[in-house]
Amino acid sequence: MSGVPLSHQQPQPIPQPARSGPPTVAVPAVEIFTIAHEYLEAGRIDAAERMIGHVLAALPNQPEALHTKGLIHFRRNRIAEAADLMERSIALGSGKAPHYRNLSEVYRLQCRLDEAVAAGRRAITLDPADPLGPFNLAMVLFDRMEVDACIAAARHAVDLRPNLPQAHMKLGQALLLKGDFGPGLEHYEWRYQIPGAQPLMPKSEQPQWDGRTLGPGQPLLLVGDQGFGDVIMFARYVDWARARAAEVILACSAEVEPTLARMFPGLRLVTRWDRIGPFACYSPFSGLPRLHGTRLDTIPSPGPYLTADPARAALWRDRLAARVSSGHKRVAIAWAGRPTHNNDINRTITLDTLAPLFGIAGVTFVSVQKGPTAAQTALYQGRAPLLNLDPEIQDFEDTAAILENVDLLVSVDTSVVHFAGAMGRPVWSMIPFAPDWRWLAEREDSPWYASLRLFRHSAPRRWDLLVPRVAEALRAFVAT
Repeated sequence: MSGVPLSHQQPQPIPQPARSGPPTVAVPAVEIFTIAHEYLEAGRIDAAERMIGHVLAALPNQPEALHTKGLIHFRRNRIAEAADLMERSIALGSGKAPHYRNLSEVYRLQCRLDEAVAAGRRAITLDPADPLGPFNLAMVLFDRMEVDACIAAARHAVDLRPNLPQAHMKLGQALLLKGDFGPGLEHYEWRYQIPGAQPLMPKSEQPQWDGRTLGPGQPLLLVGDQGFGDVIMFARYVDWARARAAEVILACSAEVEPTLARMFPGLRLVTRWDRIGPFACYSPFSGLPRLHGTRLDTIPSPGPYLTADPARAALWRDRLAARVSSGHKRVAIAWAGRPTHNNDINRTITLDTLAPLFGIAGVTFVSVQKGPTAAQTALYQGRAPLLNLDPEIQDFEDTAAILENVDLLVSVDTSVVHFAGAMGRPVWSMIPFAPDWRWLAEREDSPWYASLRLFRHSAPRRWDLLVPRVAEALRAFVAT
C-alpha cells in the first residue's frame, strides 16, 4: 500500500514541426494527454500506449509524450525504461513539478535514493502547494531510514491535504517504526482508503467495530486481512475480541483456515463472503491493535500461541529423521516472499544469494520455500545437503509441522517467519534496510515474537554484506 500514484499536469499544446508556408494551428495536446492518462488510470495501458505512440511517431522529442510513455513503462514495471524517458523529458525542457515528483518515485524504486531526494525536493520547490510533493519525499526519506525527516514530510503533506490517505499511511508507518504506537495506529487506519487499495471486504451498511462490548444477537465479524503472516501475527488479538462479543465470525482465506480452526476451536470460520450471514459490525485483524490500545510495552502474547498439528508433526519428524544425517543441525530456509507484495523488491532474493551459508559443515538445509522460486533448488551447488520440500508441503499445516522439527529457520521477511515466531521456534529474519513498521528500528529482537532474531541491512539491498553476517552467526549456532 506504500506505492504512490503518479499524476500529471495539463500539458501545453504540441507545436507542429517547423516548415515553410502559412502558419499552422497547434494540435490539441491537452485532450490527447488527458485521454491517455484516463486510460492509464483505468488500467487500459495498451490503449494509452497506442495513443502516445502516435504522438511520438510524429514528434519523437515531445517532452510530455516522453514523460507519459515513461508512466506507461512504470505501470508495466519497466522501471529502468521509465527513468530514461522521464529524464529525457526533463532534459528537453518539461521541468514541471509532477514530472520531478514522478521521477523521484522511479528513482526510489531503483534504489537511487540520493537522486530521488533531489528530484523530490525540486518538485516541492516548483509547486509548494502540491501535497503529493512532500508525500513522495516522505516515501524516499523512509527508504533512507531518515525517520524523523519522513515524519515531518508526511505531516507537511497532511497539512496541505488533510484527507490524503497515503500520506496518513506513511506517517503511521514511520511513527510505528519509532515505537510511537498511539498516533501511529490512528494514522495506519487510513490504509484502506488509499486509491487502488484492495477493499477489505464487500460494501456493507454495518459499521466498523469501535471496541465496545457486544451482546447476544450482535455478531462481530473479524476479517483476516493483509498477508498470511499478518493474519498469524494479529491472531493474538482474537481472544481479546471474543471476550467483548457474545458471537464472533472469522472470515479468512482458505490457506489459513485450517490453522485458525485449530487455534480457535468452536469459532465459526468462513472463507466465502456469501456465507458470512448477518453481523452487527466488523473489524480487520490489523485494526485490533488500535482497539486494544496496544503500546510498545503492552503487546500481547510474545511467547508461543500457535502449535503444530500433532499428527502432522509426528509425520514430519519421521520423514526428516530418515533424510537428515544424525548430528546435523536442521536449518529451514526461505528466500522469497509474495511477488505481489508492494515491497517485494526489497525483501525477496534468489537462493544463490544465500551461498555463504551453504559451505557450513554440520548443517542440512531444509527448504520450506513455496511457489515458482522453489525451482531454484534444482541449480543448488552448495556443499551442505539441501532438501527441497516444496512438492511435499501441501499447506501451512505442513509448514508448521516442519518448523516443529527443525533447529532453526533462516528467512527473508515473509509469512513463514510469523508462523515460526508464533510457535516460539528459533527464527532469524533478514529484513530490509527500511523494514516493515512491526520490526521497529535498530533492535535485533522483537516484542512481537520472543524467539525472533532480526538481521538488519547496513545499506539498502546490500545482501552481499548481510548474508555473510548471518553465515558467521550460523557457524556459531552450529558449534553450540
